[in-house]
Amino acid sequence: MSSRDTLMSDDGSNGASVIGPEGRPMTEEDLPPPNTKRWVMRRKAEVVAGVRSGLISLEEACRRYTLSVEEFLSWQRLIDSHGVRGLRATRLQDYRNGQPAPRPRVMSGAAE
Repeated sequence: MSSRDTLMSDDGSNGASVIGPEGRPMTEEDLPPPNTKRWVMRRKAEVVAGVRSGLISLEEACRRYTLSVEEFLSWQRLIDSHGVRGLRATRLQDYRNGQPAPRPRVMSGAAE
């Protein structure tokens, strides 16, 4: 089974479907809405999967989500090198600099 299959919908029409980042079939309707403001890992990964599979073109994705090509390509590179977790906004600086994430400090002793 390829990552892009044609599925028959309930109304009998054909719709292109791909396997999304969470391992489930994904169609163009599953892409984030055009007015998305909060870009969580899953939504970024859905857009990358949609472009890679041909559900949506790179140009259309950039227009629809007001992304630059560079921003989209950075999402794609982060997925390729670190997996979907690489898209976490709190870790972008660590991944881009190639340095390990700082470890949280553990406070010892009684609370003051």
